[in-house]
Amino acid sequence: MVLQSPLSIQVLVSAVEQDAEALVRQMRITTSAVIVNQCGGYGYREWQAPDGGQAGQKERRIQVFSMPERGVGLSRNTALLHADGDVCLFSDEDIVLAEDYVTQIAKAYEALPDADMILFNVRVAPARRTYWNEDVHRIGRRNYGRYPAYSITARLEALRRANVHYSLLFGGGARYSNGEDSLFLRDCLRAGLRIYSHTACIGAETERESTWFSGYHEKFFRDRGVLYHYLYGRLALPLAYRFLLAHRREMCREIPIGRAYALMREGVHEARSGGGKDSGGR
Repeated sequence: MVLQSPLSIQVLVSAVEQDAEALVRQMRITTSAVIVNQCGGYGYREWQAPDGGQAGQKERRIQVFSMPERGVGLSRNTALLHADGDVCLFSDEDIVLAEDYVTQIAKAYEALPDADMILFNVRVAPARRTYWNEDVHRIGRRNYGRYPAYSITARLEALRRANVHYSLLFGGGARYSNGEDSLFLRDCLRAGLRIYSHTACIGAETERESTWFSGYHEKFFRDRGVLYHYLYGRLALPLAYRFLLAHRREMCREIPIGRAYALMREGVHEARSGGGKDSGGR
């Protein structure tokens, strides 16, 4: 039985060089969606998709914005700019949504009426897993850093009211590697948005080669240092060392921990000196 939801749920998809119609089928999107496809040129398409069987949803409009510029932060901001659903679900081209994702999201917001954002489980390969919600709890400054964008849902009105958006400095296609998701959640918390984790699983990742990760090389550690400056400020260096100690067996096989720390310190100093100004956020 499908939950009769008063909320319209909209999927915001960041994609690169994709066939939009095939992508909607591949991702099993059964609601309206805004797809930003970074490809070879500019374009816009929209169509009314057949009813996906999700009761209580508004008309199922699929919008596709094509653009040649690269950057996952730019892609997500563009999708947010054109969003009009009550609740937005951030997603990527390699996510296959659960058959009941609308029901699960609607139930969670019904159970947590004060929530501005809810972070859900999405199944990924064990080596790539950074979190798994075992219970429902409030997300704060001590536990927001593990969540990827595809776990994030948010009330659009709350995001607009808070005036938050993704950094253009971090993430695939940007100057520095990953970290845009953590910066986004940090800015949401700073703006006073109420964020919860939830145990429902709303999809699974299709395994593929990462678009940003190419190994634990010098750029990885230097970029991580820049990110730590923006995330942690004065605590960046001690937390960088703690990070390396916790992950040294996995990350420091080719670059020794002392050298890795020196590289992260270089990144922190680069950011402090203004070499990596945070384009985006608050």
